[in-house]
This record gives sequence, structure tokens and C-alpha cells, in this order.
Amino acid sequence: MLGLLINNKEQVELVHVIERELEELLLDLGDHRIDKVVKEAMKQRYKLLFQLYQRVANEEDVRKYIPRKVKVD
Repeated sequence: MLGLLINNKEQVELVHVIERELEELLLDLGDHRIDKVVKEAMKQRYKLLFQLYQRVANEEDVRKYIPRKVKVD
């Protein structure tokens, strides 16, 4: 287990960066032109980022990004 000490300003920035990544992944997961194999890798990345996001964001914000089942075409 690792620990991380950050101040409030760093926490806000970290939340913002992770939110942008999650939004981009959600957008790309909805793109039918992306290959299934690539989408599976993107889903794994989303899960990992979401776990990190849960540690730094408040509960209300976390609810917006709860992973949903995305149908891979």
C-alpha cells in the first residue's frame, strides 16, 4: 500500500484531470468506429481511473462517473 499527501489545491487539480480523462473515455467508448479490442482496453483504463477518482473526489461528483455497462459493437 502506498500513501500520498497532497494539499487542497493539488486535490482539486487531480480531480479535474481525472474528470477530463473519464469524460474523454466515455466519449470514445460511444464511438462505433473504434475496434472492440481497443474498447476493452479503454474500459479497463476507465475502471482504474474511476477507482482513483473515488479516492480524491466527493461522493456527489463520483456518482456522475459510476461505470455503466457499455455495449461494444
